[in-house]
Amino acid sequence: MAQRAAHPVVPIALLVFALVAILLLTVPTEDVQETPGFMYGIVLDAGSSHTALYIYKWPADKQNGTGVVTQHSECHVKGGGISSYAGQQGAAGQSLEACLDQAVTAIPKERHHVTPVYLGATAGMRLLHISSPEQSAQILREVGHKIQSYPFSYQGAAILSGQEEGAYGWVTVNYLLENFIKYGFVGHWFSPGRPTVGALDFGGASTQITFATQEEVEDKNDMIKLRLYGQEYSLYTHSFLCYGQDQVLKRLLVHIVKSQGYSGSVTHPCYPAGHSRTLKLNSIFNSPCTAKYKPSSYDSQASLTVQGSGHYEHCVGNVSEIFSFDSCPFSQCSFDKVFQPNVTGSFVAFSAFFYIHAFLQRITSITVNTPAQLEEAAKTVCMMTFNQMLILAPEQKSRLQDYCASSVFVKILMLRGYRFDETSFPRISFQKKAGDASVGWALGYMLSLSNLLPAERVGLRKALTPGAWGTLIFLFVLLLAAVLVFIVLRARDGRKKGGSESTI
Repeated sequence: MAQRAAHPVVPIALLVFALVAILLLTVPTEDVQETPGFMYGIVLDAGSSHTALYIYKWPADKQNGTGVVTQHSECHVKGGGISSYAGQQGAAGQSLEACLDQAVTAIPKERHHVTPVYLGATAGMRLLHISSPEQSAQILREVGHKIQSYPFSYQGAAILSGQEEGAYGWVTVNYLLENFIKYGFVGHWFSPGRPTVGALDFGGASTQITFATQEEVEDKNDMIKLRLYGQEYSLYTHSFLCYGQDQVLKRLLVHIVKSQGYSGSVTHPCYPAGHSRTLKLNSIFNSPCTAKYKPSSYDSQASLTVQGSGHYEHCVGNVSEIFSFDSCPFSQCSFDKVFQPNVTGSFVAFSAFFYIHAFLQRITSITVNTPAQLEEAAKTVCMMTFNQMLILAPEQKSRLQDYCASSVFVKILMLRGYRFDETSFPRISFQKKAGDASVGWALGYMLSLSNLLPAERVGLRKALTPGAWGTLIFLFVLLLAAVLVFIVLRARDGRKKGGSESTI
């Protein structure tokens, strides 16, 4: 019997399959090429009390990026902030060596020369610049020379203004929470349509409040406009120098010393009852934040004994006198004659705010979500003895004496200063990290300086170009039609064969 010839549709189908395979291998694509690895960036956050080095990374093909920057690692420099090395030749630069060495190891060697390094100094250096511009300039030169001795791309060391610090912190928070832009599962970037959140930062020498507002900002020095991803944001931001945690504690102690006649021994109502410490007078009068309280003549090396009384109400009274709520040249103020619109929306509080809030909740077992709970927790801590706190938090022995004062300060700042109330206070989230990244100004600083925050809206990002998609769809339809024709013809042939066999 002669062999039946192959149906002509079969080679057609095979040809179409081959064409699709070839096209898939050669078609031009967008953004789905083989991953070329990561780019890296380094930011040194030179705060008043310490320096932290953060390493960020993003896919190397996303230079004008869109929500792809993540934190790779971080390193905390031992010792004080760079401003504490004033007058010590080369010490500020040397303090950074261990963390810079760690960065050399953490970043692939082939990326070293293209990894930008930024150093931003905040309120500690702002204060040093006020008291000694020469020393602040010398420290910046020293840390610059040290960073330049490493194989990275040094981009400079600068002292951030309070407004910049507040704005960069706001950018970081909203970037990490994906409030600007988000990557969708269908393969494109889109605006999630969520409102932004405000940022509350509490460092060693200053505190910042930043939030978007539709109200008129009466003091134009506290207004900043940003355009990100095609959206314009009007921000209110203010930085209060000398209102950081370390400077507040100094100012409070100086206020107590002054009110008790500059004697060699004072009673501190915010220190735990029965707890005492001795320190040198120079350690509290050595800051521009306390200079105006300095007596005309005193022995800087004289000792001061501080005895705690653990008296909550007296502590509140003394801390309140650090603020000035007296007069306001605007329609409304926070304190110290500073205009502030009404707080709106949600907020993220970080830095020392997070640590104080976490300590209060841990040591008092009070969930601090309302103004009343904040007051109750602060009062509970202030009534504790040093030993009671030591049992609950032994690893914080060196700072236990300060938590009552810090808690009372946060209460007055939040409720009386910024005017958070029963409705708005519960909308504050106290956070150390968002995802795997530390919350602070450093990420926002790098994103802004490295052009990773486009001002215009990011367009749709598909895996294949539109022309390639069209060609593939056409070939798929052609293939489908060929297969259907093939099936119909085979079925018809089968019926014919069956009919002819039945007649035999």
